[in-house]
Amino acid sequence: MLASVDPLDFEAFYQATIKWLKASAPGFVANLVAFVLILIVGKFVIAGVVRVLRTMIRKSERGSELVERFLINVISKVLWVVVLMVGLSQIGIDMGPMIAGLGVGGFIIGFAFQETLGNFAAGMMLMLNEPFKVGDYIEAAGAAGSVTDVNIMASTLTTGDNRVITIPNRKVWGDKIVNFSAMDLRRLDLVVGIGYTADIERALKVIEAILDANTKVRNDPKPVIAVNELADSSVNLIVRPWCAKGDYWPLRFELMRGIKEAFDAEGIEIPFPQMDLNVKKH
Repeated sequence: MLASVDPLDFEAFYQATIKWLKASAPGFVANLVAFVLILIVGKFVIAGVVRVLRTMIRKSERGSELVERFLINVISKVLWVVVLMVGLSQIGIDMGPMIAGLGVGGFIIGFAFQETLGNFAAGMMLMLNEPFKVGDYIEAAGAAGSVTDVNIMASTLTTGDNRVITIPNRKVWGDKIVNFSAMDLRRLDLVVGIGYTADIERALKVIEAILDANTKVRNDPKPVIAVNELADSSVNLIVRPWCAKGDYWPLRFELMRGIKEAFDAEGIEIPFPQMDLNVKKH
């Protein structure tokens, strides 16, 4: 340490500084160089561990892009903490009291960061149960979109209009998760209304012909076309064809337009809500 000197005695201060640098600077510089080397070596070691881990996950039967991202994110952060602790101890910072303090203050830290820990635990549950994977279109915690990432704190979805939604993991795991991409086939549920004076059998045959002509419609399972409801202003028909999950929206748009154009050509009325008003004269 620098000797105690009068602040106004610059010559004495200069001499004390030179004396300290001669005595301590070489060791300090050596420790600083060692610290930098530890960080550099640590970087390469972590990169190697991540590379091996990524290979193991990709070869595993339960491996997926989501699991890979999550585990690599967690393990790389833990390894960097270890490298920093080793490096700081090299330049003379005693990590023992800090580690002991973490043990003593564990309860306080846990209470203060209970939301963070909850998100981490929920992220682990998502990885273990894997209700979805990257690219799946899901609905969770009141939001819907394609999964782009899951890290130790949150899940990220991208909507059809390119908005990015970040949801804390505990909310995702704590609510129902609807995965629209889990199965190869999806069923469309369309409701088509026709007038009460329309020929039901002819309307059913027109819809059946439209489904038969569309290559996106699967024959197995067989589509369902039936009378579903006698509503206030219309007879409602249900149209339930099956398709590949990637064809869901294109097929829906094609069928809605095709049915409307075919009904117009056949003179089948698609009624709008209406009310009959009877006026009595006294």
